[in-house]
Amino acid sequence: MASEALARDTDGLWQAVAARDRSQDGRFVFAVRSTGIYCRPSCPARRPRPDRVVFFPLPEAAERAGFRSCRRCRPREARLLDAGAVLAHRVCQAIEAAPEQRWTLPALARAVGSTPHHLQRTFTRVMGISPRGFADARRMALLKGRLKGGRPVTDATFEAGYGSSSRLYERSDAQLGMTPAVYRRGGRGMHISYTLADSPLGRLLVAATERGVSAVCLGDDDRILEQALHKEYPAAEIERDDASLGPWLRPVLAHLRGREPHLDLPLDVRATAFEQRVWQELRRIPLGQTRSYGDVARRIGRPTAARAVARACASNPAALVIPCHRVVGSDGEPVGYRWGVERKIALLAREWREAERLPSSRRPAD
Repeated sequence: MASEALARDTDGLWQAVAARDRSQDGRFVFAVRSTGIYCRPSCPARRPRPDRVVFFPLPEAAERAGFRSCRRCRPREARLLDAGAVLAHRVCQAIEAAPEQRWTLPALARAVGSTPHHLQRTFTRVMGISPRGFADARRMALLKGRLKGGRPVTDATFEAGYGSSSRLYERSDAQLGMTPAVYRRGGRGMHISYTLADSPLGRLLVAATERGVSAVCLGDDDRILEQALHKEYPAAEIERDDASLGPWLRPVLAHLRGREPHLDLPLDVRATAFEQRVWQELRRIPLGQTRSYGDVARRIGRPTAARAVARACASNPAALVIPCHRVVGSDGEPVGYRWGVERKIALLAREWREAERLPSSRRPAD
């Protein structure tokens, strides 16, 4: 089942999950945001709330989004029922078996017994990403694992399949979020405090240094939000401090509750020059307005970098303060949000209502 079909039929998919319908095993998997685990539809485990569930066409797509396979129902072992999904699965297997390899489309087609055109079209339809994009993501994940494991930058670079350090540094702007050497240090020398609170969009984590906000995350489970913060900065000194984070937390909550339309807080985030340019442009988008990824790329003088802009948005650690939810697809549809498309839709709907209520003299100009 293709990724776009999943997005259109969430009600039907949830009914299959609620009924533990075995006939749907192999057609899709469902993941639970609060646990970070994905399952086959017939999994006997207790059912989560529907608003905590997201659907994927293949186990590999769920894992690419950061979810782990359920040890109880073993969704990777389900027999795939759709011919397109079978082909996409075989491509994923080939890439995962050798993520460091510089895969070309003809080489992948030969490896799975297909034609380049059919493979490209089918894989993109099923997974929502091109084979090259998937291969790039797996190579970057391999690199991150090597760096976090303490490997020297040069060794990790070549072990992950980057032919030269210069090629990696070209890509690090949009994919790694900082230079490899900085990423390897994992935030060493940073002191980060954080707090957690209820918000209109679920649980809210706000983290900051003495210089400014370092992270604003939305989710359903405190443990997962805390784990994400520690994972991104494994070498930083991180502690919970509810008392001192009030000055950072209060304006974020007020913004979410519609009482502070303009959220303008200082930031202390690790970013490359490219990400800084993108994020600065996002902070210029007025309340109640949106831009496409292509629009942002053109405004920062990189008209062919729409995909890199999308990756910079996905890497944004400070939701709301850096309003990446105001960036939409070329057709105007709200797609691709780190904290869930449902939250993106809710944020935009609220901002549109707030912009309409503002007196004309206070409405932001384009």
